[in-house]
Amino acid sequence: MDYQVQLDSFEGPLDLLLHLIKKHEIDIMDIPVSMITEQYLKYIEMMQLLNLDLAGEYILMTATLMHIKSKMLLPPAEDEEGEEEEGDPREELVRRLLEYKKYKEASLDLTQMDILDRENFLRGVYDDEDEKSKDDEDVCHDVSLFDLLAALNSILREASAYKAHEVDLEKISVKEKMEIIESRLKIEGNITFHSLFESAASRGDIVATFLALLEMIKMKSVKAFQGETFGTIRIMSVETVH
Repeated sequence: MDYQVQLDSFEGPLDLLLHLIKKHEIDIMDIPVSMITEQYLKYIEMMQLLNLDLAGEYILMTATLMHIKSKMLLPPAEDEEGEEEEGDPREELVRRLLEYKKYKEASLDLTQMDILDRENFLRGVYDDEDEKSKDDEDVCHDVSLFDLLAALNSILREASAYKAHEVDLEKISVKEKMEIIESRLKIEGNITFHSLFESAASRGDIVATFLALLEMIKMKSVKAFQGETFGTIRIMSVETVH
């Protein structure tokens, strides 16, 4: 039986665009639409490949990006006096991104005020190779769905059993994978994202483990975080965080 994870509790299409803008260090006022569209479609393809239930907003954004891309490839229309009639086709998208970014950052600031104590971890959370100065506390940054997808894509590329467009979860129990992750967290406290897949026997095994992790994050039983931006992704039980 196929297993689906609803994405309602995760980020939406504007979050994906902001993730790509941050990842590629793009000026939000001068978005390279062709490149962003290509990267956006790769994430959409991967989410579909993983059998994630995409909301209609993702498909609508795909159409919007394709429309903007096509308009930018055409020469600007001119009025009877020879002047350009329309402005930058990206203008409305940029406005939406800036407005969404502003409210999202404000929301995060309010959230951080409420959970500041739970977002700071003393030494001992990290392995020796990741440890900071003895006088420092490690402020942990939440990891987005798209950070996890990028990390998973890297693991899939490394997996010898990786075969594009094949997802067979019939013999692999996502519930069982959730129990395995929970058991490891009880013993080890926190684990790296990459270590979840070290014993994976197949590509299907990798996908099932990833879906189990997403379901646990959605249920708020675990959280994924980084000690620093683009650092090692780690998984911790929410009970440990409190």
